[in-house]
Amino acid sequence: MDSELERLRRVCTGLPEVTEKVSHGEPAWFAGGKKMFVMFADHHHDERRGFWCAAPAGVQQELVETEPQRFFRPPYVGHRGWLGVYLDVAVDWDEIGEIVEDAYREVATKKLLAALDSRTA
Repeated sequence: MDSELERLRRVCTGLPEVTEKVSHGEPAWFAGGKKMFVMFADHHHDERRGFWCAAPAGVQQELVETEPQRFFRPPYVGHRGWLGVYLDVAVDWDEIGEIVEDAYREVATKKLLAALDSRTA
């Protein structure tokens, strides 16, 4: 069975022009090689496994308030609205795909968004 990291990697790298680099000791994914949109968190500052990602305005607060067993406010980037997603609970990978795509859309250039939208049209 694939690990959470391998599954997350496939979701992230399935988007246009995504590169993976190590950032702060963890795998992270960048749109166009420049802007980070997801960072894996393997017990990064707590005992949980998950990831941190860019999120549309208000999404972090809503999800953390309604489902704190699945979502959290990550350190360092939480004040900017980034969302933390636990992977050590039951995971809906279709939902993870939507969350990751939303994160990508938050940082991607117009050119990258056009490439993404042309694939899903």
